[in-house]
Amino acid sequence: MSDAIGSRREFLKASSAVAAGAVLASGSASQGAAGDASVVPLLTAVGGAFDGGDLQGRFVYDGDPPARKPVVITADKEFCGKQNIIEENLVVNSANRGLANVFVWLYLGREDPPPAVHSSYAETEKVEIHMDCHGCRFDPHARVLRTTQTLLIRNLNPIGDSAKIDTLSNPPINIVIPIKGQWRQAYASAERLPARVSCSLHPWESGWLLVKEHPYMAVTNADGQFAIKGVPPGNWTFQFWHEQAGYVMEVKHQGKPTVWKRGRVELEIKPGENDLGELLLAPDLLAS
Repeated sequence: MSDAIGSRREFLKASSAVAAGAVLASGSASQGAAGDASVVPLLTAVGGAFDGGDLQGRFVYDGDPPARKPVVITADKEFCGKQNIIEENLVVNSANRGLANVFVWLYLGREDPPPAVHSSYAETEKVEIHMDCHGCRFDPHARVLRTTQTLLIRNLNPIGDSAKIDTLSNPPINIVIPIKGQWRQAYASAERLPARVSCSLHPWESGWLLVKEHPYMAVTNADGQFAIKGVPPGNWTFQFWHEQAGYVMEVKHQGKPTVWKRGRVELEIKPGENDLGELLLAPDLLAS
């Protein structure tokens, strides 16, 4: 581990302790002595008032976009058979070869203190995040969720549906959702990796859910793009995962083959834009 990361961890641990001590001694952080220069900067460091960095990039399929096959409909054929459902395990944009549904998140080891949360995330801290049963599929296919948020699963189909979420750090669920029904699910702990979402009634329905305590995570869109806003400046480890490849470990970046062990890479985040550019993935890494 680099000296920079070790120093950051020690700083955050120390600042957390000082901040907690200030609150206990005075009853609230705002009642501390205004002239105490040793406390105020530390409270700012662990709060949301800082110039964050925006991490962005684009995953590209380094080959001809593969054709997506229709799924085999085995239940509720009268409705589901009319939905033109195609496979979602590998979604490549035919126009620009962008790879959808790559998960990206700020990785923390067991002993790592949590990062400060930028103030821009306060608005979405407690919101409900939808993952609907719609058109005999999960929409969207891949979702990220903070432990402060609630997952809302709505059945928008005119038939009964179900959701089975195989979390490991949280109790898994397997529930039936009636027509126009809905289910709210809270998660107390972060998950190490995305959890599989499936349907006990319709075996072709699938999705993925990543749960973290912090907000620094994203899923690539239809163009292969991702963006994580407001990351605290400093050296951080980010992890990359896709359902077809598992850990994204071999990429071509700026024309050079690069290996990311267990899909992890250390990046220095600076205030403002931090653009990784295009990240190319070879077709054989995503083969069935």
